[in-house]
Amino acid sequence: MDNRTEVTQFILLGLTSDPELQVPLFIMFTLIYLITLVGNLGIMVLILLDSRLHTPMYFFLCNLSLVDFGYSTAVTPTVMAGLLIEDKIISYNTCAAQMFFFVAFATVENYLLASMAYDRYAAVCKPLHYTTTMTTGVCACLATGSYLCGFLNASIHIGDTFSLSFCKSNVIHHFFCDIPAVMILSCSDRHVSELVLVYVVSFNIFFALLVILISYLFIFITILKMQSAQGHQKALSTCASHLSAISIFYGTIIFMYLQPSSNHSMDTDKMASVFYTTVIPMLNPVVYSLRNQEVKNPFKKVLMKAKSSLILGF
Repeated sequence: MDNRTEVTQFILLGLTSDPELQVPLFIMFTLIYLITLVGNLGIMVLILLDSRLHTPMYFFLCNLSLVDFGYSTAVTPTVMAGLLIEDKIISYNTCAAQMFFFVAFATVENYLLASMAYDRYAAVCKPLHYTTTMTTGVCACLATGSYLCGFLNASIHIGDTFSLSFCKSNVIHHFFCDIPAVMILSCSDRHVSELVLVYVVSFNIFFALLVILISYLFIFITILKMQSAQGHQKALSTCASHLSAISIFYGTIIFMYLQPSSNHSMDTDKMASVFYTTVIPMLNPVVYSLRNQEVKNPFKKVLMKAKSSLILGF
């Protein structure tokens, strides 16, 4: 027998305990979640149905939308329930499952962003060889590798976190089962587990960032060599959308996971977590797709068909 206290449930403190804020926050998160679902599922359906969007860029966008839908669904319903239910209890196994799927999907997004940067590099820097560089097989390998890395990374963190003993408290100072918030409850020596967290997260983030930075270095060099102002504008427009999403995603992840545990403020962490668990999945369809004319045109056609069907129905 080991010294682990058998914990059967945790208590989530949630975003706020102020009764006056709970209902407005519930309405806000409900709207965010609905927009996230409609936006990401809509983009997936649109890309799958329109043969003109069956290109590498939209293949990755489709996967990105699936991942955003996944990790938003892993977290946001828990937040919404916590704002309405006073007793915010989550079972040990449910907590572990939520952590697993959130970490898995967030890691997949990390590598998909790197894959998309490589795709943009191939499109801007080697346009004549783009179709031979980004083949169906290459795209499938990049996407499959992203998912494998995501679920492997999640398995490592789940094993690392839940191998600890929990005997101090079962109150999680967060609105979902995030790794630092759960790990800090342990009465075991957390030094090795924290090192594993920092090293594994660092490797995943900086490897993906290295691919992104190298890709964009070559992209910007190519843009500077362009003579056409229209070419400049088109390339920069594509990069701006991708870079803005990258800045938000990696900024909050680095802030959350790559600082010493002694510097963690759970209230600050909650605010940072809101961005990458709820806001980023909602914004990605807009940032990546709805600003793109190639997506806008099929979307307008679908709306027109739906409107015509409604009129004929009446």
